[in-house]
Formats: sequence, C-alpha cells, structure tokens
Amino acid sequence: MKVVVTGFQPFGKEEMNPSFEAVRLLPDEICGAQIVKEEIPVVFRKGGKTVHEIVRRENPDIVILVGQAGGRTSMNVERVAINCEDCPSGFPDNEGNAPQSETIYEDGPAAYFATVPIKAMVKKMMDNGVPAAVSNTAGTYVCNDLMYHLLYQLAHEFPNTRGGFIHVPYAASQAVNKPNTPSMAI
Repeated sequence: MKVVVTGFQPFGKEEMNPSFEAVRLLPDEICGAQIVKEEIPVVFRKGGKTVHEIVRRENPDIVILVGQAGGRTSMNVERVAINCEDCPSGFPDNEGNAPQSETIYEDGPAAYFATVPIKAMVKKMMDNGVPAAVSNTAGTYVCNDLMYHLLYQLAHEFPNTRGGFIHVPYAASQAVNKPNTPSMAI
C-alpha cells in the first residue's frame, strides 16, 4: 500500500507551515504502508496541478492533503470541498492570485465529499489523545481548491484511490504573537 501525504509551503507572513512540518515528521513507512511526503505550493490551481502530477507518478492507494487553518482548535478532517475559489478579504495566494467566486472546474459538480473514512479518522485521533473533529467546510481558499482538484481527479482518472484533507491549527511557535489564538504542538 502507498499513501501520499502533502503539506503546504509557508504563506502570508508566516515563516513555516505546520501542515508540512508535521508531514515531514512522518516515518517513511507506517504499518507496512509506504508514505510519500510532498510539499505543495500555496497557489490556486498550481497546487492542484502539482498533486495531479504526484498522483500520476506515485499511483497511491490513498492521498491525504494537510493544510493550516489558523484559529481552529483541533485537527479537522474535512467532509466536503466546493467548486469555488474565493479569497477571504482579497487575501492573495503566494503568487498574488486573489480569485473572487470563481469556479474551479466548469464540468465539475457543486461539491465533492472526501472518500476517506472521516469519522473513523477523527475517532482514531481522539483515541490517541489528539483533539480532532469532522469539519464541514474546507473554506474557499487554497485548501479547498486543492481538495476539490484532488477529488475531481480521483473521480475522473483514479477511481480506486481514496482522498481527503486534514486541517491543522497554528503551531505553538506561530501563536506566540497572536494573543488568544489556539495552537497545537507539531
């Protein structure tokens, strides 16, 4: 079995991104499954293209995308990605793109549901002492864009591959200068 796990590069004014820092710490093998770790650009559409290339190259059984959601209090396993790119308050991605209510795929459905067992994943995290919850919105920023791209690709080209997305809170080091902001150790 092969599992691709991705995390994002830093974005905005942040010097690191806990999503990739956590992914980087994963072992290369878990319970006999090969773990392929990749860093993804925080750029609308470019991240989706990068993941598409990785899935074609690796032909994994499972793809887990990981992204940062500052302000969240736990690991959030996302249920759904919507066919919409929309920058909150015009906050651009790392290449200055700031789409407003744009469709990701014209021939795509309004939404895709994750194809990984989201409730079982949350339960396993909580059973291991990690605060976790199911989330019903991946937002409309690059995280949602990446999740939608992946699920579109799986539906059209890789129907035997499962995919999903996990949001992580700020790392403790990021929250030092953000009073009353939730964080979690990487």
